[in-house]
Amino acid sequence: SLVLLSKGVPQIMAAFGLKSFLDEAGCKLVYYLHRVARGVSLSTTCLLSGFQAIKLCPSNSRWLDLQIRSPRCIVFWCFLCWILQLVVNIYIAMYITGPTNNKNLSMEKLYRYCSSPYPGRLVFSVMAVVYTFMDGVYVVLMAWTSGSMVLVLHRHKQRVQHIRSSSSSPRTAHETRATHTILILVSMFISFHALAGILSYRVTQLQSPGHGLRGISFLVPSGFPT
Repeated sequence: SLVLLSKGVPQIMAAFGLKSFLDEAGCKLVYYLHRVARGVSLSTTCLLSGFQAIKLCPSNSRWLDLQIRSPRCIVFWCFLCWILQLVVNIYIAMYITGPTNNKNLSMEKLYRYCSSPYPGRLVFSVMAVVYTFMDGVYVVLMAWTSGSMVLVLHRHKQRVQHIRSSSSSPRTAHETRATHTILILVSMFISFHALAGILSYRVTQLQSPGHGLRGISFLVPSGFPT
């Protein structure tokens, strides 16, 4: 919800050509909230997938101890996700400045109202590496935990196949429905965030990106939260 409100609402208002409504403090707050919310959305989705994978592990596996302790750790890990994103994205609040009178919608313009000076090459490279690494870790973890769950469900389905074969009910197995849900979720997660990363990189590399490319680059990151 924070991702959609912090980025979607300002973009919609800007698209309709409404008057600037954000001062410098508003620009910093809105863009900082968006980055924090996006990071928390990524990390907590991975966290959820991880806890589900642990929960599905067989009781006699080496994950049994973690299986028992994991429910007590959920609040702590969620809190840690928020703290991490609040700290990592402080740079964003320092980097964004208020609205300018310049009507040229170049890379320096955000939300068509807020502006951002071009960072030095070193600073830009460091922050790009940090954000890319974090996003990459989340995507890999999501793919790994989802793959683990699909494998466990597939093995369970094979074990109970002979029981179901004697039943006359044509109903789809619970494991199959769960597998489809997991695959849809992880496919959307990876696709939206990979595409958002590619578009964001492309926009930063162009001196004057077109309105269409900028619009798509703002729209795609809102796909998965939606």
